Amino acid sequence: MSVMQHAASEASGVAVEAGHPAADPAAFRRSLGQFATGVTIITAAANGKHVGMTANSFSSVSLDPPLVLWSAKRTSQSFPVFEAATHFAVNVLASDQMALSRHFARSGDDKFKDLPWRSGIGGAPILEGVVCVLECRKAETYPGGDHLIMLGAVERFARYDRGALLFAQGRYCVAADFPSM
Repeated sequence: MSVMQHAASEASGVAVEAGHPAADPAAFRRSLGQFATGVTIITAAANGKHVGMTANSFSSVSLDPPLVLWSAKRTSQSFPVFEAATHFAVNVLASDQMALSRHFARSGDDKFKDLPWRSGIGGAPILEGVVCVLECRKAETYPGGDHLIMLGAVERFARYDRGALLFAQGRYCVAADFPSM
């Protein structure tokens, strides 16, 4: 579809893609990608192992009590550790941490080798240079299709003066003020 056709379809309200998610999972994933999110690396420790994975499935839930959630794919190599862990940390990435996001998005052992980090509550790794970190006790888990939804009670947080890394429409981006602001 050309840029002009795309602009015309937006103006007329005609969908670029539509249908049942099972019929076209790739198109469904592109639709979900229209929602801009922050980029996080969720970390945990259990059974002598430290794990981390890039996730944009993170969301705040409640201020009172302080609750957040995220979801882990059940087939992930790190899933058994996340499932067994009593705590997890949400490391919200800064705008200059795209390489770190990609590093933790890949499968593999010992993703923490040669990276600066410290142990947080429950042993969950806390990464350096992040925008903020939320250290959570795993409060509940819920089945969510091919994922497990993990609800975390935030026990400690830290926020730093840095810009956030965002992800939207299948690519990394940064927040910018709206031109008329």
